[in-house]
Amino acid sequence: MSSKAETAAPRDAWVMAGMATAAASAAVASFTGLRGLALDTGWPPRLAWLLPVTIDAYAMTSARVWLAGTTRAPHARRFARANAIGAITASIAGNATYHAAAVGLIAISWPIVVLVGAVPAAVLGLTAHLHAVRSPDEHDDMAVRTSTADQAGPRDRPAVRRRTASRRPKTRSEDELWQAAQDADARHRAEHDGRPITRDALRTTLRIAGPRATDFRRRLAEAPTPDPDRKEAEPTP
Repeated sequence: MSSKAETAAPRDAWVMAGMATAAASAAVASFTGLRGLALDTGWPPRLAWLLPVTIDAYAMTSARVWLAGTTRAPHARRFARANAIGAITASIAGNATYHAAAVGLIAISWPIVVLVGAVPAAVLGLTAHLHAVRSPDEHDDMAVRTSTADQAGPRDRPAVRRRTASRRPKTRSEDELWQAAQDADARHRAEHDGRPITRDALRTTLRIAGPRATDFRRRLAEAPTPDPDRKEAEPTP
């Protein structure tokens, strides 16, 4: 924690103040120009403020998606970059059109009215598409990993783990499981001074569920204990 604080560059208060002042003045000036353009193109006065808010908000949203580290899909970054630049260009063009019309250099003609009126619908569609392409999916993650691996050298290329298909255990009958439980109990008694096998040991050894291991443990306890010293009588000739 302390290393990060030491390596982080200190913030210059004058630079931060200058950035805040420039951002505030630019936002106010852009808002005034775009609102005036909306009024000149026939927008109602109570709705004219929506034009600058729509354009500037979409510019900030696109720039955020473009520059955010959470946007992993390359095509999403390219789309967001193009729309951020397009939104900034539209804001500049709108302000320039308003000031040019204010001093009488150009007249507000029908193409300008149509373009300004189409801004809300166009921004809505572009925002919806931006949200769709920003959502990461498995194909995008695989494309990013593949491109990164291709750009890396032979020594820098990360090792790729190969997934081997897990083999399903062979299904055993009840008699086979019971015989395996008896064998496991016999081995356990031989290795642990005659102590019977536990339920958990049965479950681990036979790879069975807990209730079945409990049932086998009960049956082993009820079964007669084999005597290792007892030998079968040899048949008489």
